[in-house]
Amino acid sequence: MSGTVDELASSARRDGTLVERVMRAIRHQISSRSLAPGGKLPSIRAVAQTMQVSKSTVVEAYDRLAAEGVIRSRPGSGFYSAAPPAPLSLTELAPRLDRAIDPFWVSRQSLEAGKDVLKPGCGWLPGSWMPGDEIRRALRGLARTREEAGLTDYGTPLGLAPLRQFLSRRLAEQGLQAAPDRILLTDSGTQAIDLVCRLLIQPGDAVLVDDPCYFNFLALLRAHQVTVIGVPQTPAGPDLSQFEQALAAHRPRLYITNSGLHNPTGAALSGVTAHRLLKLAERYALTVVEDDIFADFETEQAPRLAALDGLERVVRIGSFSKTLSASFRCGYIAARPDWIDKLTDIRIATGFSSSRLSEELVFAVLGSSGYRKYLEGLRARLAASMASIVPRLQALGIHPWIVPKAGMLLWCRLPDGLDAAEVARHALNADVVLAPGNVFSVSQAASGFMRFNVAQCMDERIFTVLENALRLAANETGKGKP
Repeated sequence: MSGTVDELASSARRDGTLVERVMRAIRHQISSRSLAPGGKLPSIRAVAQTMQVSKSTVVEAYDRLAAEGVIRSRPGSGFYSAAPPAPLSLTELAPRLDRAIDPFWVSRQSLEAGKDVLKPGCGWLPGSWMPGDEIRRALRGLARTREEAGLTDYGTPLGLAPLRQFLSRRLAEQGLQAAPDRILLTDSGTQAIDLVCRLLIQPGDAVLVDDPCYFNFLALLRAHQVTVIGVPQTPAGPDLSQFEQALAAHRPRLYITNSGLHNPTGAALSGVTAHRLLKLAERYALTVVEDDIFADFETEQAPRLAALDGLERVVRIGSFSKTLSASFRCGYIAARPDWIDKLTDIRIATGFSSSRLSEELVFAVLGSSGYRKYLEGLRARLAASMASIVPRLQALGIHPWIVPKAGMLLWCRLPDGLDAAEVARHALNADVVLAPGNVFSVSQAASGFMRFNVAQCMDERIFTVLENALRLAANETGKGKP
């Protein structure tokens, strides 16, 4: 019982009313299985003392939870969990090492954060950097010009034809010939990967990813119950020697990677690595999923595997959440015709239809002259931010693995001996969300690294909090100054 009481304080976030904090803490204990179904809750007095609230606050929280059916009261005995066993958490499929900070940690902390929380660890631009004027103009235009069907009906199976034609032309600019009927629109880039996984892999299959890689690749692949194999990332792409060893040893079905600007490292694939990688893919019958979500940040175009391969063994996916808006969801898949046909059936079975209104809005913004001007200004703004943030981090002993040619992401090494997870925990206590390295690493070998988003690092408070978090972590490990 004492363990449950102690965990309540650590599981309650500081936002919301006192009653809501107590309710949230109890729900967390039930959903995480720290409190078993039918298990007795801590006494009102114990919770009040542990969470430093009044007994009346706990009474009200318990009464509300009982009204919701989450807990039940036994007169003369106390309160008991009434919830059924929670579904298996995906975090239970993650490595035990550094369990508290897993592939969901940064996403949940960033998405659930209040407006006063700073997020240098998140993977998107500040709202003020997005093309708000273009979005508002597009919304007004759609409201004026679209017939009722355009605002209310289901979309077509492949998605909005004009947007697919637009994407076909943009891909051609990268050397990739993909007719509109070889492009399937999705609700997001994440859904695009999920659909490809549903088509091409089964539970128990092996899938290759970069180490480090985008942490949601890891979360999604664990949901598909596959064996995830990491290949060390270099500044020019995956380590091809170890890549080939992994192909020979595990015979993976897929390799999922970022093209252009790599997440989290900011590295760009070299032409030599791209050609050698495709030869290995052909030799070992490997399918490559190339996520091109950061394409519009590039100032110099890196090689694209899909363009070199012609969409025979490579699937291209992308979305518009990073440079346009994450509020209306829209992504795409470009692949060979027989796969697009099967993916369309899976899309109908799992989502029925594309989001026509989101697609109309994306098409309206992308096709405007203002969007191109916005991108030009955004690239310059990111370059200036990168140039100013790198020396600020270096002054704290945090050094970039490489300085990317473009984009917003910096993969950095912390001062020797410091654990990024501990630094992140200290920073979170001061309302700053960081991205510790092991959430990106299959091998859990990146505890000394951290990803920073330079666009989200413009607030001076971040560096004060970061300096203090580094000091606290150093003191805990005995590496602080005497």
